[in-house]
Amino acid sequence: MQIEDLEVVLKISELGSITAAATHLDMQSATASAALKRVEAALGAELFIRSTRQLRVSSAGERFLPLCAQSLEQWQHAKQAVTKDNETISGEMRIAVSSDLGRNVIAPWLDAFMAEHPDITLRMHLSDSNIDFYRDAMDMALRYGAPNDASLYGFKICNVPRLLCASPAYLDEHDMPHHPNDLMQHNALFYQLRDILNDAWDFQDEQRRYKIKPKANRAANDGDMVRRWCVAGHGIAMKSALDVADDILSGRLISLLPDYTVPCGELWLICPSRQSITPSMRLLRDALRRHTQQSLQRLVEAGILPQLLVERTEA
Repeated sequence: MQIEDLEVVLKISELGSITAAATHLDMQSATASAALKRVEAALGAELFIRSTRQLRVSSAGERFLPLCAQSLEQWQHAKQAVTKDNETISGEMRIAVSSDLGRNVIAPWLDAFMAEHPDITLRMHLSDSNIDFYRDAMDMALRYGAPNDASLYGFKICNVPRLLCASPAYLDEHDMPHHPNDLMQHNALFYQLRDILNDAWDFQDEQRRYKIKPKANRAANDGDMVRRWCVAGHGIAMKSALDVADDILSGRLISLLPDYTVPCGELWLICPSRQSITPSMRLLRDALRRHTQQSLQRLVEAGILPQLLVERTEA
């Protein structure tokens, strides 16, 4: 059991829901549930009575939770007295980022962040593969998709719409697709992560859903390579709106099938545990949320994305 587990339990008690507590604390429901189980295991008692519709405090919880809140408040005061010097925004920041996002989107944002906080040094790990925090000695990872390990902690940065796109040169030589089925007559550019080839694209309109598996003559395990092929006119690609925002706004790429929706992804800043969160990490989280919001809003203003797909993520 960890101190942070107690904070989760108190938030569950306050909100009456594991899911609501997890949302408030920027974590997954499975992570909050695991924290509650650790506290209950340490106490040898259940703090909440669970039912399908509600969560209410048990008699053991009624005795424990007020004392827990008092103790946690004293702990925070003691911690602040001891760690006041650690609030300085300085030191090495080690972050892993996917190839396309890191090279073409995040790098200038990190430059601006370091200019604002000149005492920070940066070590950047570019790879589309998931990292091992301890083997690779990274402090955090910026990744598409929520953490799938309950032991990890993450901040959701934003929802990320995905766009089907092609270059003007490619479309000059091929018919413009107007329906998902038209993609069967086009050449696709696929992204492959380890043994998983992302060779099926999902679309939806008001009537039905479509799963399309077009033919492809190129695939790469590097997202930036797929984007470069697309800009060079070698085919059609499905890309994160963040990765291709500048290409679309500059006219190097054109967004296709605007009348069909594609499932959104999520961008998360992930770290090994809550204890590993630093003031600089929280500041970077806030900066990333601002930058991603601004980037996606530019696509809204250009008529590429609907406003409803661009939701502000609260701290």
